[in-house]
This record gives sequence, structure tokens and C-alpha cells, in this order.
Amino acid sequence: MVILQNILAVIFVLGVMILVHEMGHFIAAKYFQVRVEAFSFGFGPRLFGKKWGETDYRVCALPLGGYVKMAGEQVGDERTNDPREFLSKPRWQRLIIAVMGPAMNGVLAVVLLVGLFMVRFERMAIEQQPAVIGDVEANSPAAKAGLQTDDRIAEMNGKANPTWEDVTIAVAGGANQAQSLKVERGGQVRELSVTPTLDRASVGYAGWSPQVPIQLGELMAGMPAEKAGLQAGDVLVAVDGQAVRSRHKLPDVLQQKGGEAVTVEYLRDGRTGSATVKPVYHQSAQEGAAWRIGVQLTYKDERITTRLSFPEAVSESLDQNRKNATLIFQFLQGIVQRRMSPKALEGPIGIARLSGRAARQGVAELILLMAAISLNLGILNLLPIPILDGGVIVLLLFESLIGRDISLPVKERIVQAGFVFLMLLFVFVIYNDIVKSLAPG
Repeated sequence: MVILQNILAVIFVLGVMILVHEMGHFIAAKYFQVRVEAFSFGFGPRLFGKKWGETDYRVCALPLGGYVKMAGEQVGDERTNDPREFLSKPRWQRLIIAVMGPAMNGVLAVVLLVGLFMVRFERMAIEQQPAVIGDVEANSPAAKAGLQTDDRIAEMNGKANPTWEDVTIAVAGGANQAQSLKVERGGQVRELSVTPTLDRASVGYAGWSPQVPIQLGELMAGMPAEKAGLQAGDVLVAVDGQAVRSRHKLPDVLQQKGGEAVTVEYLRDGRTGSATVKPVYHQSAQEGAAWRIGVQLTYKDERITTRLSFPEAVSESLDQNRKNATLIFQFLQGIVQRRMSPKALEGPIGIARLSGRAARQGVAELILLMAAISLNLGILNLLPIPILDGGVIVLLLFESLIGRDISLPVKERIVQAGFVFLMLLFVFVIYNDIVKSLAPG
């Protein structure tokens, strides 16, 4: 059932992306009076469709792409000197036709978020809070850089007073690249540098966590936490008088006490309480043996939900898409510089998994995912790779610069090289998707 939901979700998500992208090319081509021979959803054999006027609107067997076939567009197409052929048009018109596909994906990303934010604008409260460190993991990049609990990041890469959202974006796209910091500690400002590493998801990892409330999750039956009367949803305040500001505090105190009873202070329904809990030495298949009380610890997911006016929604949508685009460019730059791993790329299987999960979580999550994918599609199509829109744009700009068309044999070799590259990339992302699907957890 889950697999079927994933398949239906990815067909819907990619279908919308493809339709909007190709519609951009189609509208521009029609505006400049280029003869459009086919508007196809999908590749491969034609399943069904209808011809209206000179254009065949079709659905093909492989719903993982689409195209607009313009007369005289492809290298090797027979030329008839028809003024309505693509190559018969001025370069500036061809340039606009090529740009309109990615541009429409960008517009869709903005429109989707505007519509969502006018109905429901939700974000985690911690994202907009000052970057005060709640915990630093041992042997992490942050620990090696000398960062400590209660440090406030006053400046990061030249940006003053960053929020946790700013910090998260910088770290995620900054793997294996030094991040300059100014840290406020005890009324003094220190200059430090931290170099994030790659985590299991192939994105940057610094090893710090924000100061956010920690609450109890699922309790194990028969374990000390349940016997002491603790409940799921209790917010931890302190353990043996030590304030709890991260998920690591309670486990660390338990190991330090070596099995001695500890006093857990908590907040429940607005009221404070305490319980004395004696841990047991427990073996975990994932984490090994340690002193435990049998409870999962989670961040308290404090969310702010409201509705935005149209001008506010437009402003917030543009800002969110700007941040997402920045992260995409950081990631692409990291791959080129070999600082980051292309294993983070998601192919059709990965997109199907994400689409199905988002659809099960609700309409809002699906819209957020669609906006992100649309923006990614628009930006990736602008890469200067032959066959992609970006390759066409670069060739047109180069021809404009030299004042003449590149010879047909050279164009054919460029297209062939681009095709081979895209096929190798497709094989890689499919293999990567399969490996991720088979990986435990």
C-alpha cells in the first residue's frame, strides 16, 4: 500500500513540475510563432493523445519527464527554411524560449508557497531564535573548535546575530569548509572556526544543538522511568540539579552516576514535579550497554502557526525560495569542489519516497515538497549541460558573442557528450536510490 501511495504521489508531483516547465517553453514558442509539433508528458512510446491544430498533445509510456518538440529544434533535423522553425528565429527569441521552462518552475515554487502561507504559515519557533548552543557532542567538529554549552554565535561568515535557521543552512552546505565564527561567552567575544564534516545524509554536520526544551517520548514498559511515574510528553527541567538543555544531558548524568538514583525534575501540564529514578544497566542492539531509565528523548516541537496577508505571503515565499536556492547552489558548489558527496542527490525512487511520505503527512507538507522540487528542477535545468536548457542558453550566448552559429558537426558532438553525461548521471542516481532504500533505518 505504501509503495502504491509513493508511486501515485510521485506521478502527481513530477507531473505538475513537468507540465509547468514545458508549458513555459510552449507559451514562449507560440508567442514567437514557432511551430510546435508535439507537447509530450513522458518519454518513449505514445500511449494516447489528441492533435489540435499543428500540435500533438500526447502522453507517453515513461512519466519521468516531458518535452516540447519544436520544428527544426533538434540537431540533425531536416531544415526547410521555414520561418517558423526554431533555428530560423533570432537568438534572443530562442534564448527566451529556453529560459521560460526553468523560469516557470521558479514561479511555481513562489506561487505554491504564497498560497500555502495565506492559509497556513507554520514554522518551528527555534528557527528564528538566536543561535545559543545547548549542547556540543564530544569529538564533533564543534567540540574540536572549542565551542561550549551556552555559547552564543554572534556572527557567522560575516552575518551578524544569525538565527538557528541561518546557522543550519550554512552548516548543511558547508561540509569540509571552514566557517568563521564570533562567539559570545561570558561577556567576551571570541573568534573561532569550525569545519563541518559530512553526516550519514551527506550534508554538513557540526555537532552542536540549540537550547530547546527536551521532552520524554515513548517509555519502555517495566523500565525505571515508567515505574517512577514519568509520562510521555513530560518536559525535562533538570537532572540532579543540572539544567537539561539537550538530549545528551540525561544520558551523560546517568553514566556519571554509575547506577545511582537520580532526581528528575519535569514540567507537566504547566506544573512542575520531580521523581527519583534508579537506572538499570541495559543492553541496546543499536547503542550498546549503558545505564538507562527506559525513555526516548525528543526535542519539544514548538511550532508557530498563523496566516499571512497576500503581501506578507509573497515576501515570505520569496525569502524562503531565496534561502532554498542558496542551499542548492552551496551543495552544487560543494560537489564541484569535492567537499560534498553527490550521494545526497535524490532520483525518481527517492523523490517517490519523499512524495509519498509528504502526502501521508498532509497537504501542507506535500505543497512544501512540491515547491522545493520545482525550485530544484528549475535550477538544475539551468546548469550548462548540453541537452538541458542551460546548455542551450550557453551555446546561444556563445554564438551571440562570436557573431555566428557553431558548425553542425560540433553541435552534434556536444549533444552526444551531454547525452552520455546525463545517462551516466541517471544510472548513478538510480543506483544511489536503491542503496538508500536497502539501507537499514
